[in-house]
Amino acid sequence: MSKQFDDLSNFILNEMRMSHIYQPVMLIELLGRQGSASTTEIAKSLLGHDVSQVEYYEHITKNMVGKVLTQSRGITSKDKNEYSLNGFDGLSESEISELINLCHSKIEEFLDKRGDKVWNHRRKSSGYISGTLRYEILKRAKFRCELCGISADQKALEVDHIVPRNSGGGDEQSNLQALCYSCNAMKRDRDDTDFREINKSYEHRENGCIFCEIPQERVVAENELAYAILDAFPVTEQHTLIIPKRHVSDYFELHQPERNAMQRLLEERRQVIMDSDNTITGFNVGNNVGEDAGQTVMHCHTHLIPRRKGDVEEPRGGVRGVIAHKQKY
Repeated sequence: MSKQFDDLSNFILNEMRMSHIYQPVMLIELLGRQGSASTTEIAKSLLGHDVSQVEYYEHITKNMVGKVLTQSRGITSKDKNEYSLNGFDGLSESEISELINLCHSKIEEFLDKRGDKVWNHRRKSSGYISGTLRYEILKRAKFRCELCGISADQKALEVDHIVPRNSGGGDEQSNLQALCYSCNAMKRDRDDTDFREINKSYEHRENGCIFCEIPQERVVAENELAYAILDAFPVTEQHTLIIPKRHVSDYFELHQPERNAMQRLLEERRQVIMDSDNTITGFNVGNNVGEDAGQTVMHCHTHLIPRRKGDVEEPRGGVRGVIAHKQKY
């Protein structure tokens, strides 16, 4: 037997410490694919033992088992999205087969000891939600995940029980919320976090705030959570402000869905501006947070400032110019 076989078999039999079956599954995949496999291929192999989402197991591969076998143990190497089994070329066909069998035995041994409960973290409360009720929940959420804010057009949404069924939660609308499949997968079946309060907060407006009471005729674009206007005191032509509809003082208090909505508008308006003016050669994008940083309206807003060649004598340093003597370096 080769030294590589002896080292790997010793690792599998004597040194492998398992909190789950991930390590032997990954080794089986590498051994069965001539020593190399992509993150997705390893994730699909893991999926064969737990019918769930490949996306979840890609995360597991990159951040858990891949790190253990690559960084901690030196059993594998990683190049971009590809993992390789170190020393694979030194293994014979019979050695590869025996190592795979050792890994299978390790998986069976682990599952015999732990049982099906090792997959409890991936189980969702079972039960039927009618199409009508599902539609009402998604409509109430404006067809967006109530945690990350992604739209149903971008990722499938699921109806989640806030208090899980296995903890006594029912199917009434007050116990249901819309989550994308990724957020729902990460929400454990004992987690009763209610994300709907985030949605309710989007309705908050403050009397006397100029951005909460902006005339509709000034709005050049909008979506569910944000809108865009032309700056009343533009630095350059088509200087645009991207503003959350909720009254929130600064960027760091935004919910993630609001950041997503503002980013979409930012990109859309940039393209509109570029299409309408071929003299534009760049942009400054930024937020003022707090009076000492120059914020005068205490309602978050992002500046999208078109730039043109020659609009200032020396543009080098860009936003560093907020502290004038630090702009040039």
